[in-house]
Amino acid sequence: MGGHALASEDFASIPALLERNIARFGARPAYREKEYGIWQSWTWKEAGAEIEALALGFLAIEVEPGDHIAIIGRNRPHFYWTMVAAQMVGAVPVPVYNDSVAEELAYVLDHCGARFAVVEDQEQVDKTIEIKENLPGLKDIIYVDKRGMRKYDHTHLTPFAELQDMGRAAHGRHEAELAKRRAALTYYSTCVMLYTSGTTGRPKGVVLSNRNIIETSKNSAEFDKLRETESVLAYLPMAWVGDFIFSLGQAYWCGFCVCCPENPTTMYENLHEVGPSYFFAPPRYFEERITVLTIRMEDAGRLKRGMFKHFMEFAKDVGPRILDGKPVSTMERLKYALGNLLVYGPVRNRSGMTNVRVAYTAGEAIGPEIFDFWRSLGINLKQLYGQTEASVFITQQPDHEVRADTVGVPSPGVELKIAESGEVFYRSPGVFVEYFNNPDSTADTKDAEGWVATGDAGFIEEGTGHLRIIDRAKDVGKLASGALFAPKYVENKLKFFPNILEAVVHGADRDQCTAFINIDLTAVGNWAERNNIAYASYQELAGHPEVLAAIQSHIEEVNESLSTDDMLSGCQIHRFLVLHKELDADDGELTRTRKVRRKIIGEKYGDLITALYDGSASVSTETEVTYEDGRKGAIKATLELRDAKVFEVKTKALEAAE
Repeated sequence: MGGHALASEDFASIPALLERNIARFGARPAYREKEYGIWQSWTWKEAGAEIEALALGFLAIEVEPGDHIAIIGRNRPHFYWTMVAAQMVGAVPVPVYNDSVAEELAYVLDHCGARFAVVEDQEQVDKTIEIKENLPGLKDIIYVDKRGMRKYDHTHLTPFAELQDMGRAAHGRHEAELAKRRAALTYYSTCVMLYTSGTTGRPKGVVLSNRNIIETSKNSAEFDKLRETESVLAYLPMAWVGDFIFSLGQAYWCGFCVCCPENPTTMYENLHEVGPSYFFAPPRYFEERITVLTIRMEDAGRLKRGMFKHFMEFAKDVGPRILDGKPVSTMERLKYALGNLLVYGPVRNRSGMTNVRVAYTAGEAIGPEIFDFWRSLGINLKQLYGQTEASVFITQQPDHEVRADTVGVPSPGVELKIAESGEVFYRSPGVFVEYFNNPDSTADTKDAEGWVATGDAGFIEEGTGHLRIIDRAKDVGKLASGALFAPKYVENKLKFFPNILEAVVHGADRDQCTAFINIDLTAVGNWAERNNIAYASYQELAGHPEVLAAIQSHIEEVNESLSTDDMLSGCQIHRFLVLHKELDADDGELTRTRKVRRKIIGEKYGDLITALYDGSASVSTETEVTYEDGRKGAIKATLELRDAKVFEVKTKALEAAE
């Protein structure tokens, strides 16, 4: 029987769930990590011993209840152990995006008043030392990887393994204190503090309690019948709430195994090796995988390419019907089985999804074509809708009720309501405690009755009870004509094309819509190589006439599709340009979770937006960029602006009138 069959209030904290898992699943694998080419494994009993040694080590270096411990690194068992060990001693773990530049890191560590930082390697140690003089509260840095660290001043530096050794050596001295602190944990103790992505301003520290995490993990696990036999690949940033729920909350509630890749570059290969049964990825992941697959198919022989195209066309209709338990004829089943043998099975296997029983995507809307593609392969891909402030889950799609245009029904324990403005509000056991040291923002977001404003506009379908999200409430607007403007919806349709990595649509309060496009260097570069087109940089390829023509054809295809949409036919794109650089989180144009910062882009590229609307055929511009080492530079470019064909509006309402 899975661990989630028990009542959540029996276990008031994550450390309490750890004790239960040691007793119940002691010999089952809790963590796996690939290091030096070999998969290492820890059972729940072994992981418990590692965590206890670390907690005792924290007591040895005088970690106090309420202290904030920053965690900076890629997904490794050591950091998940750190989070639980911190909780054991009454401290608060604060995971930080490990690709944060020094300024972002300094803001988070200063804002939360971190007294300790547990980091991965020399790079993170250097980054933390660089900002330490402006962080008087930061006492010690603990690091996992010893390589390159021999000649450092170790006055305030401690290797992770040595801290655990200190804990084991001090077991007798600190055992009673550790037991006392564990016993003091309640359902309302802080479990973790996670920082929002900050699309509109500085990130806010979201305080989540044990109740928030445990109740949400329990409810969402029961929704999808998750068991201790599941396995997941932990590859998404640990500072993101989704990873915390999947790789810690649900993992501890259910008792399943969390697998960590060797490094970010081997993630796809490790996913293939692990073959998880439960999988989450943002839409961008599924877009990138289709891009890779498309490139492979373009390089394949004619027979293979033809077979792939034929069976995928067939699967579009039949695959989702089989998944949803709808009627399928015997001949269709036989043909789908043949397609599974020749095409669908190998594609699932190559994507590491052979064993996937439940897969989710969220973070932003996924293009319907991308969503349907993966489901047609027989992968039970569903959508959920969530936020950091909700401990992730607001809505989920039940099996057999999966559609590309909804985000599902309220998750167990969640209440929904739609304000007159169209904004979605929710209330649930997962609703955050507060924004750390920010009572004004807390009051703006959460009212006295516990209702939280999502910032998204949407509506609940009559009959099905499914929630449909239109766009970010602040981004949804009107064109000058009064027609609805929902940029994200259009951008997702554009990103279905492998050549398009990112799109930013403009048009609020204007006569027509225009767009910035980022090409996908992998896909377009592959096309250039196959056609013997030489290029020296992203900028050169982005301005190539044939690339511009291909992007124009994609935009026109989207325009034709939009012309049949009752609500969004006014969002057809009239003019566009291909940007001379990729939008980048280091340049402030995207968040660390790769969400577009529209306001910053609008300000930074104001000259380009003006040119799109004043009829210019080209525009010269200069843009500041940040290099990987933190240095600043500038890119100059002259961009071609193009008109795209727009189509006569042919909505269902018009058709009915005719």
